[in-house]
Amino acid sequence: MNCRSMATSAADLDKDHFGEFFLRNHGQGLDEALEKEGITIGRLLNNLGLVREERLNLAGLLMFGRKPQRFRPELVIKAVSFFGNDPTGDLYRDSEDIDGCIRNLHKGAMSFLNRNLRHVQGDKGFNSLGDLEISFAALEELVVNMLLHRDYFISAPWRILIFDDRVELISPGMLLNNLTVENIRSGVSIIRNPIIASFATKELPYRGIGTGILRALSKAPDLELESSQEHNLFTARIPRKIE
Repeated sequence: MNCRSMATSAADLDKDHFGEFFLRNHGQGLDEALEKEGITIGRLLNNLGLVREERLNLAGLLMFGRKPQRFRPELVIKAVSFFGNDPTGDLYRDSEDIDGCIRNLHKGAMSFLNRNLRHVQGDKGFNSLGDLEISFAALEELVVNMLLHRDYFISAPWRILIFDDRVELISPGMLLNNLTVENIRSGVSIIRNPIIASFATKELPYRGIGTGILRALSKAPDLELESSQEHNLFTARIPRKIE
């Protein structure tokens, strides 16, 4: 998928990030590998499926771009923690536009959730931070699912909305093809963005075996999933206990 003919190039690559990724996954430094193989970084990126016609494609931009939102401003997470339960309300506790590459998007989303949800002491020690009121593992699975399985042809941001009675993670694009909520609750999975997903197994807590929603359900059984044809959105909704 191209970046809508935006003039991206290998110069828009975060070379430090890509170099760290390459060393971690290939066991040698980037410059060493390029010299050994006698190829340019542009050729390597092409071989890896991250550029097309000398421009970073969507996967290259989202995974390793310096500033992806310069070319695709919709690739941002709009995160808001509201007072009350009304998404049209003007009062909110916290608000953030989370940007950067996909690794930073994931990190920023989890940080926002962590600081805006309650921590429950339970049987933890007095000085312990306690556990999140909603399973951290479930939230992490849902954030990864939101990032990887959106429809990238839709010019709209992701949204994380925290209300007093629920948390909603909203991704542009309803379920793919004939996939239904009942299907995915039963473990059926279709990868919408294969190249992005293949790199995500090395950049995110993602295994790529289609069990993320099942794991989220095992940790948060009251998880609600909604695919809206009318609004072309997919929403994961987790109820909160009202105090």
